[in-house]
Amino acid sequence: MTCGIIGLGLMGGSFALATKKYFKKILGVDHNPIHQKEALKLGLVDEIAELKDLEKVDVIIISIPIRGIISVLKGLSKLNLKKNVTIIDFGSTKESIVKNCPKNIRKNLVASHPMAGTEYSGPQAAIADLYENKVMVVCDIEDSGEVQKNTAIDIFRFLKMNIKFMKSSEHDRHAAFISHMPHIVSFSLANAVLNQEDREHIVTLAAGGFRDMSRLAKSNAKMWEDIFRENKKNLLDAIEAFKSELKIAKNLIENDKWDELKKWMKKGNELHKIM
Repeated sequence: MTCGIIGLGLMGGSFALATKKYFKKILGVDHNPIHQKEALKLGLVDEIAELKDLEKVDVIIISIPIRGIISVLKGLSKLNLKKNVTIIDFGSTKESIVKNCPKNIRKNLVASHPMAGTEYSGPQAAIADLYENKVMVVCDIEDSGEVQKNTAIDIFRFLKMNIKFMKSSEHDRHAAFISHMPHIVSFSLANAVLNQEDREHIVTLAAGGFRDMSRLAKSNAKMWEDIFRENKKNLLDAIEAFKSELKIAKNLIENDKWDELKKWMKKGNELHKIM
């Protein structure tokens, strides 16, 4: 089969590296000319193409911000695509994508979210084993065609991923708490420290714990603005839940209830036993 990858950054580039032996040919589409040159130089794709060139491919991967995915799907719906082409999007929220997918290509779409990534971006951030042993969430699979479902699952198994199925609305709520909220917390922590501390003290005192907590604040702001916008309601619910826990900790500390604080922290210890 041949493949077209739209978006040649970390996710698209890593997918290209990982599927070099799976696809006969990989075309790359990216609006950024620097990304185009880097992707060719790094050997991520065989050639750079335009959207209309994807009429001849068997699989299309869309790995760009959510609003861009919706726009691309509308563009693809107007092309003369292969009847059984499989379109897989890697959007971090799913409900808005499936709701806005044009009807004439809805059967072709397999709405997916790879629970993988790093805080880095661009073609140079691509990692060949990024997806290995990670979870691929596939949403509303009953609305995808049988050929597309089987093709997508075969690709995900080739990547050695663990496949989980759920509704798009269910996915978005879970993602808000487990993926999106940690990013907003990390950005908040980074800004709190920047507003209170000078550069010298940050450099001197920032140890492993702070680096771990603030690592996500290195993430691409434009991409995460898009994710937060699309999952606004669920993210606000997650922020409120986090605020309530901070309030509990603040009250326990203010009132010198150290034994209760210790119990509260021990409850938090349970999370990594689950993980």
